[in-house]
Amino acid sequence: MKPSVILTSLLFLFVLSALDSCSHKEVKIGFLMDDYIPERWIRDKELFVQRAREKGAGVLVEVAYGDPEKQYELARKLLDEGVDILVLIPVDLKDASRIVQLAHQYKVRVLSYDRLIRDCNLDFYISFDNVEVGKIQAEYLSNLCPQGNYAIIGGAITDNNAVLLKIGQMNVLQPFIERGDIKIVYDHFVDRWHEEEGYDHMKKCLKQNNNKVDVVIAANDDLATGVVRALEEHNMKGRVYVAGQDADLAACQRIVEGTQSITVYKPIEAIATKAADIAIEIAKKGSCASTQLTVNNGKIMVPALLLPPMLVNRETIGLTVVADGYLKENKIYQ
Repeated sequence: MKPSVILTSLLFLFVLSALDSCSHKEVKIGFLMDDYIPERWIRDKELFVQRAREKGAGVLVEVAYGDPEKQYELARKLLDEGVDILVLIPVDLKDASRIVQLAHQYKVRVLSYDRLIRDCNLDFYISFDNVEVGKIQAEYLSNLCPQGNYAIIGGAITDNNAVLLKIGQMNVLQPFIERGDIKIVYDHFVDRWHEEEGYDHMKKCLKQNNNKVDVVIAANDDLATGVVRALEEHNMKGRVYVAGQDADLAACQRIVEGTQSITVYKPIEAIATKAADIAIEIAKKGSCASTQLTVNNGKIMVPALLLPPMLVNRETIGLTVVADGYLKENKIYQ
């Protein structure tokens, strides 16, 4: 065989080897979080990292602890470390658009996790149907109490999910309001999804309405914890219907003891594992072929996947959070 033929063959084999090596290169995911409050976020992180590692990907995790400026700098840090895709739980729905722009300068795509990032060329969005969450809350409570004074303590105004929840709630409540059966006596968004904000707003609500409140729809279980604490101080614990979401352990304990009516469970394992799968697919192929849904973020129609939430009350705890392995039955009933 001629030397030139041998060299050509060796070069061909080298190129094939290089291409094979590239195709098996470990995907590096940057998972950039807002906070570890509510408690569910720790579980999101653990399940996401576990799934990514099962699929042969590495994950670098950073947490901004509620600081949008810090989140921006952490995004730059992850991008400088060479992540192939950025999975982002935004602190602020609008400010995070800067992170998307920055990532695109690095030729890195961004997957918005659970919370939609608005007004930017976002690459993908995965969440639950948050309009449906609000609808579940309002339908359940309006069936329990079709007439009375309602208080709505909404989520963080910096989170698009808070707006979607409110839409779902009002879609149900509006006909009752128009008939005069339900009166909204308190209606405020909070700054952060924290217990103390729920507590402070509930105290204001009770003061403004001389304790005449029949129903409280809290945007999540941390806020509901604060609500129930304020009700307890006024000797009203268990006498007011309260809804939350996230299926926190404390909320499920309150449900079985009768001081919270319902919560809404958003299966964390489903979103975390699916997000990891999609992130890896986008990092390798540039897009995700497994969705035909899009969501308007104010600038573009973003490819999206929305997962269904579940109602959790005293009768369904065993069929939802316990059956799913999310919470232990003995912990709920201890």
